[in-house]
Amino acid sequence: MDRKVRVRFAPSPTGGLHIGGMRTVLFNYLFAKHHKGEFILRIEDTDQNRFVPGAEEYIFDCLKWCGLQPDESIIHGGAYGPYRQSERKDLYKKYADELVKNDHAYYAFDTPAELEEKRKQTPNFQYNQSTRNVMKNSLTLCDDEVKKLLATNTQHVIRIKIPHDETVGFTDMIRGAVNFNTTQVDDKVLLKADGMPTYHLAVVVDDYLMKVTHAFRGEEWLPSAPVHILLWQYLFGLENMPEWAHLPLILKPDGKGKLSKRDGDRLGFPVFAMNWTDPKTGELTAGFRERGFLPEAFINFLALLGWNDGTEQEVFSIDELIKNFSMERVHKSGARFDFEKSKWFNHEWIKRLPVSAYLATVKQLLQDAGVGVTDDEKLKTVVELVKDRCILLTDFVQQSSFFFQTPKEIDVNAIQPKWNEQKQQFFAELIRTYELSTLWQHEDLENSFKELAAASQMKPGDVLLPFRIMLVGGKFGPHVFNIAEVLGKEETLTRIKNTLQLLQ
Repeated sequence: MDRKVRVRFAPSPTGGLHIGGMRTVLFNYLFAKHHKGEFILRIEDTDQNRFVPGAEEYIFDCLKWCGLQPDESIIHGGAYGPYRQSERKDLYKKYADELVKNDHAYYAFDTPAELEEKRKQTPNFQYNQSTRNVMKNSLTLCDDEVKKLLATNTQHVIRIKIPHDETVGFTDMIRGAVNFNTTQVDDKVLLKADGMPTYHLAVVVDDYLMKVTHAFRGEEWLPSAPVHILLWQYLFGLENMPEWAHLPLILKPDGKGKLSKRDGDRLGFPVFAMNWTDPKTGELTAGFRERGFLPEAFINFLALLGWNDGTEQEVFSIDELIKNFSMERVHKSGARFDFEKSKWFNHEWIKRLPVSAYLATVKQLLQDAGVGVTDDEKLKTVVELVKDRCILLTDFVQQSSFFFQTPKEIDVNAIQPKWNEQKQQFFAELIRTYELSTLWQHEDLENSFKELAAASQMKPGDVLLPFRIMLVGGKFGPHVFNIAEVLGKEETLTRIKNTLQLLQ
């Protein structure tokens, strides 16, 4: 590539960050890093009516959790700021005026009430080539009237003047040649009555001024492409336009339609990267982080929603993704969301990562659940012991809390049906054996247990489940003699004795 690669993610601060947006971030980031380029985050807040307090901070928190830090942004700075569109307001008017001057745009003085009346008269009304000649604008009014309206600050917008019956096209990095007929395109507003640009003008101007070389966005933006191509042509020349790629949709689990927040609420899975609380309604939308996902797993799962490297490999580190990523391997068709598969990735990463990578998170989860952890070395031992059994980080609470506190409940109902005097006697002998033992390693504990079972003419399997329930409270946990080793002699004996009393 001749130019240094510069890509951007340009979210609107209007709420939580859907995984579709996070995947756009990821593909931008991977492409930039693969080509040793730069990743920009630009806040597109031109629609002040939809601005939601806290949304900007939330976006940056999501990216920080995932490790996808921008090279330039409102936080990180850079040579092409400001990186918040509302702070660039004065930049856009001169480009809008230039378009009007060159007959590529026009002033439209129609009031909101007049437009609403038109929509009532004409279903699906569009302000376009066939209707603009009967509307109140600088194409239908005489020059003196236009000058008078402008001089008196009469409320107006600037609209692009879409040419009649032309073909506008570009080459999409994923989809190949894409063409549009301008007859199907309406005259979009470029500059609003309050002087703020719309997305259409701002994105073109900002991409040009920030020297963006590649622009990746969701396929739902394809209908806007002809407007943007024309703006590039009129203002800066098509040779300066970034290469574009329109990413496939993330689909519902059944493959029928775009995945939405409502689908997550209905089916019980997160669709946001992190918890988001709407400041207006107080409604909480669950996030992957709080459900117990590792960022490595979340990124890995996202990357394979619509992309693969052409091999059978599924588990990728971020460095492997950067090395292998190419836009040519992104699929044209939508990618079906599979929450079970996302959990599989998380389980794989829990097993692969050193426990030190998530030890602090597990400790916090235990403390939040009321489990006091004061010995970090013991916690590290426990996490190492149970991690293969944990699919989500939240699973560590059940799988490890009994190491730090006596179980509140013992499932004696699972023991009683097959409980008898012989087993009662076995555990009484086991207490004496363990009390006399000077060794407390899991191998020694297991050998003593099996020897006693043989001497009692019992199969070890007949008494292993009761032993587990005595220590853990239920039918779960790692190898029972590892549990006893970590609990220590005193606590192990106490738990056996307590359960025997419940069984009498």
